[in-house]
Amino acid sequence: MHQPKLLATFDSMKYPHSGFFYFGKSLGDAIIAQNANRFDLTYYVSKRAAYQFGDIVNKEYLSVAHKLFFPNCNKYSLVHFTDQYCRLRPKRVNSKRILTIHDINPVHENRKPAHKIQAHINKLKNYILLCDKVVTISNFVAKDILNYIPEAEGKIEVIYNGADHLHVKSGHLPVYKPLRPFLFTIGLVAAKKNFHVLPALLLHNDMQLIIAGIETPYKTNIMNEAAKFGCQDRVIITGPVSDDDKAWYYQNCEAFVFPSIAEGFGLPVIEAMHFGKPVFLSTHTSLPEVGGNAAYYFNSFDA
Repeated sequence: MHQPKLLATFDSMKYPHSGFFYFGKSLGDAIIAQNANRFDLTYYVSKRAAYQFGDIVNKEYLSVAHKLFFPNCNKYSLVHFTDQYCRLRPKRVNSKRILTIHDINPVHENRKPAHKIQAHINKLKNYILLCDKVVTISNFVAKDILNYIPEAEGKIEVIYNGADHLHVKSGHLPVYKPLRPFLFTIGLVAAKKNFHVLPALLLHNDMQLIIAGIETPYKTNIMNEAAKFGCQDRVIITGPVSDDDKAWYYQNCEAFVFPSIAEGFGLPVIEAMHFGKPVFLSTHTSLPEVGGNAAYYFNSFDA
C-alpha cells in the first residue's frame, strides 16, 4: 500500500526545558503512536537535541545549508512546520504545507522597536501565504494573526495544546524541597513572564515562592522585588527542573501562580489544574481563554 510521505519539523527541540521541547516531544510521540502505518514519517530534527524519537521514525537533520537549498524538496506529500521559528523555510519544499503558529508575542511584550516587530510580522505573513493551512494553539492567537495578517483569513484552524500526564512517583522528593507551604510557578525566567510581581504575595504570611525555569538576568529583578518585601530568603529560583520534580511541586503547592503578560496558550495552567490546584492568572493574551471560569485572575499588579 502506498504511504504518503510526511515531514514534520521538530528542530526547535534542541533546547531542553523549553516550551517548544515539551510541545514537540508530545506531538511527535503522539503522531508515531497514532500513525498506524498510514504515513511514511520523517522528522526534521537537530543532532544536538536531547530527544530523538527513537528508531521508529526516519530523520532529516537540520543543516544551515537548508536555508538556501533543501535536497529533498520534492520528496514529501505534506510538510508540517510545527512552529513559526522553523529553520527549514516553507519556500524550500514543494508540497502541501501546514504551519503551526504558537504566538506573535513580540507585539505584546513591548521589548523590540516597531520596525523589528513589523519585520517579524512580515516574515510570518510570507510563511502564511506559502502554506495551505495554519494551525493556532488558541483562539487568541488566531485573532491576533487575523488582526495583523488579514491574508490568513480562511486558512486558520484552532487546535488547543494537550498536556502529558504527569504523576508523582512514590517516595520522590525534588532537588529542592520547600521548608514550608509554598506557591509555585514555572517558565523561562524572563520579563514576559512577569514573575517579579509575585514576591508581594508573600507579605504578611510565612509561605515560600518556588520559581522553576531557565534563568536569565531578569532573575535580579525578581530578587530586588523580594528584598523590598523582606522575603528574599523565601523566594527560591531553582533553575530547570525534571518532570518528576515539576509534578511534585504541582501536587504539593498551595496554589499555582502565573502572571505572564504574553502567552500563546499557557501549558502550565492545565498541568496545574490536572493536580486540582487553585490557579491564579493574569488577564493578558490567551490566559483567560485557557483558564476560563476555573481560574482566578489578577485584575491588577499594583502594589
